[in-house]
Parts: sequence; structure tokens; C-alpha cells
Amino acid sequence: MSRAPHRYRNRIELLQGTLDMLILQCLQREPQHGYGIGQALRARSGEVLQVETGSLYPALHRLERQGWAVSEWRQTGQNQRAKFYSITASGRRQLEQHRSKWEAMVTAISSILNPVAES
Repeated sequence: MSRAPHRYRNRIELLQGTLDMLILQCLQREPQHGYGIGQALRARSGEVLQVETGSLYPALHRLERQGWAVSEWRQTGQNQRAKFYSITASGRRQLEQHRSKWEAMVTAISSILNPVAES
């Protein structure tokens, strides 16, 4: 039995869901502080994605409220105090759901942009 594909209700949900997915993906490797997450997103996207602090920190707080990430204060490599975020088990499950939705969206958009020639 196949499930109906998830449909994003609106643009905000799509954008927040995408940013949440990208942050959770960054946290898969190791706990990171906000600045490090922003740098990782920029570097891994080939400098294409630059998430501003006005979007990044509200997203991190949202992930914490959802129980998908937790934070703790630690010292950075430069001996500064910073809040480090870690993904939770619930966050890992959510990341997998986000990835499935994203892959379905990419497939749908690709089908529109690259239609198969009809015989």
C-alpha cells in the first residue's frame, strides 16, 4: 500500500522545514555551535547557502522546542564560551522524514523541469 506524498502547506513551512533539515544534517556528525553550523552550511553548499543569524538562531530554538536538538554551554577551540547543539534520537527520526519529503519534492520538480518525451 503506497502512501500519498506529503504536500507542504505553504511557503513558510517549506522554508522552515528545509532549514531544519539542513541544520539537523549538520548536527549528525558532531555537536556544533551556531556559528559553526552557519559556516558548515556555507562550505558544504559551495558558498551558495548563507544562512543569516536572524534565521539560524530562531531555527535552532525551534529545533530545541520540538525536542529535535538539545544544547549545552561549552568552550570553543578558541577558548570562548558558546552554546553547542546536538541532535536527539527524535531529531534523527525527523531528519529522515524531512529527507524523504525533500527527495519527493526534488523528484516532482525534476519531472517538471526535465519532462520525459512522450512517444
